[in-house]
Amino acid sequence: MRLDKYIWSVRLKKTRSIASKDCSGEKVLLNGEVSKPGKNVKVGDEISIKMVPVWLNYRVKGIPKSRVGAKLVPDYLEDLTEADTLEQLEQIRLLNRQNKVLGIKGRPTKRDRRNLDRLTGE
Repeated sequence: MRLDKYIWSVRLKKTRSIASKDCSGEKVLLNGEVSKPGKNVKVGDEISIKMVPVWLNYRVKGIPKSRVGAKLVPDYLEDLTEADTLEQLEQIRLLNRQNKVLGIKGRPTKRDRRNLDRLTGE
């Protein structure tokens, strides 16, 4: 089965096109190497997916015929990601949620920077 199709079928990505773009954008490693979306996946292969700022690691346990339900994913995929890495990812998601509630959208715009400069007296 193709790498992008496998990632989509075991619900690691929402759509196959997103999975394909991530493979092409070097955000997916197959056995530690950057792979194209059409690379074949077999049982025992290790897949690493970049979720900024960490890499999530998985081992292929089986090849599904088509997209599987959420309850069946553990039959086809084993999560090898360390607990520390998952905790770090969860903390970043929590921080982003808090910033969104506070109205912080990320990098300030030019207008925001000018207003900040006026406030600080620069």
